Amino acid sequence: MMALKSKNELYTRASPRRGLSREEAAMYLGISPSKFDELRKDGRVGAARLIDGRKVWDIHALDQAFDALPYEGHDPDDDWKPAV
Repeated sequence: MMALKSKNELYTRASPRRGLSREEAAMYLGISPSKFDELRKDGRVGAARLIDGRKVWDIHALDQAFDALPYEGHDPDDDWKPAV
């Protein structure tokens, strides 16, 4: 398998695909690869799957990770406060 030659190639590769490279997974989530690495390190994005030693991220797992992110201006503790 050939390595990507430029960032523009990420936009022109065939779709749809279920498994994404690190760079593609970051782009899918709308973040930089370095921010993706931070999310991986702190557990907000799960581990990659392996295909013959190549790491790929499942878009279904990325969707779940994205869905778990908080909304701006929403305090998750409010979900457990009784209505008065």
